[in-house]
Amino acid sequence: MKATQKLHEMGQSLWLDNITRGLLTSGTLRRYIQEFSVTGLTSNPTIFDHAIKNSHDYDDAIRQKLQEGKSGEALFFELALEDLRQAADLFRPIHDLTNGVDGWVSLEVSPLLAHDTSATLAAAKALHARAGRPNLFIKIPGTKEGLPAIEEAIFAGVPINVTLLFSRAQYVAAAEAYLRGIERRITAGLNPDVGSVASVFVSRWDVAVVDKAPEALRNQLGIAVASRIYKAYLDLLSNPRWQRAYNAGARPQRLLWASTGTKDPKACDTLYIKTLAAPFTVNTMPEGTLEALADHGEIGPVMAADGGDCEKVLDQFASAGIDIDALGTQLQEEGAGSFVKSWNDLLECIASKSKALKAA
Repeated sequence: MKATQKLHEMGQSLWLDNITRGLLTSGTLRRYIQEFSVTGLTSNPTIFDHAIKNSHDYDDAIRQKLQEGKSGEALFFELALEDLRQAADLFRPIHDLTNGVDGWVSLEVSPLLAHDTSATLAAAKALHARAGRPNLFIKIPGTKEGLPAIEEAIFAGVPINVTLLFSRAQYVAAAEAYLRGIERRITAGLNPDVGSVASVFVSRWDVAVVDKAPEALRNQLGIAVASRIYKAYLDLLSNPRWQRAYNAGARPQRLLWASTGTKDPKACDTLYIKTLAAPFTVNTMPEGTLEALADHGEIGPVMAADGGDCEKVLDQFASAGIDIDALGTQLQEEGAGSFVKSWNDLLECIASKSKALKAA
């Protein structure tokens, strides 16, 4: 039995952190669903930037949209929605079979709206409506500025993938924003069944301390932080306030492990897969990591519900002079800046490709 199937049967969802038109037209995504137990996918501007820049798969569509007077951001969202609708349709049987627990795809709002709650909310509602698919999440960063938009979007009934979470405090704040939106729906007499995942970025922790931590602690920080967050996740799921919402018909917000491709060439290429196996969670992984997992990956024991030795490991990092709370804040701030840069790179790619196609 492939490790991908073992992970699926353990109760964790395997999602692909990639989408390209070639993945769809070649049948590769369908094969991943059938052979590797993939049950959803995530996307981001960098993924689309690379897909458009490094292939001719989008050229005909871009030409057509240019003739229709589209450009820039508007043109990009049309391309992205075309891809994500196709992907959502491939995952729709899974979505229906699991009663909406699984089978999701994700599309990110413009990070340029990050400091404008009302604009983010309007964009989230508009994109979800345009997609016309019930199994499409809109991604909103779980930053301080993003939290009000997350609550309002959930209250409006828009399924949300809360992205860019690093620390336990950031995760809990995002989870509470989700729950407030659900509780407001219950109070208003609205259906509280609105899907959501909370995406915690793992590998960037280890990249950030690679030259600062002792060699004996190499590649242990991300897993320790994730273990701490997993305990907080289980604590929230069993909290009476959350259980009252479940009793009214709400569904739990699932925890999602993101940034799970191994960055250290000396480390196991499936490090953040085998160590983060846990039921009722999601692991979204790059295509190379998925292929490696299916080819030679091994699955470790289920994550400890009590966090295992995570606090001991985190204390060792603290003794080495690493301020975990400050680093979590720094990573989220840097991530937000990276999102903006990726978005601008994407729009530059769209403009460059459009110019070249017009000239041709």
